[in-house]
Amino acid sequence: MASLDEVKSKYNAVFEKGHEVGLTLQDVNMEGDKLLIRGVVPSEWGKNRLWDTIKEVDPSYSDLIADIDPQPGLEYDVLPGDTLSKIAKRFYGDANRYHDIFNANTDQLSDPDSIKAGQKLKLP
Repeated sequence: MASLDEVKSKYNAVFEKGHEVGLTLQDVNMEGDKLLIRGVVPSEWGKNRLWDTIKEVDPSYSDLIADIDPQPGLEYDVLPGDTLSKIAKRFYGDANRYHDIFNANTDQLSDPDSIKAGQKLKLP
């Protein structure tokens, strides 16, 4: 039986993609002989990217249980150099969805071109 570290290593690309699409991990452990990855992402698009990556690693994913749910309303910490378009592209696959992020954050944003590092934005 493979160890937790061995199976996690096999699915390393999934963890990397998870970081890219805003995966918030809730649980990672072995359930019997399978790796359990449980978490939430801000969009259905992110969930689909994770599943694409899982299938690239192992089309049968016979040693994996992935419980990934889209959960709008997660927060994102703005980093230096971020724009709403970059954030929308990263989490939704479409830079033009920056308006959705702006509209969800009008309580703290008055201009979509003016965000600051350190702000916490809601991802609709």
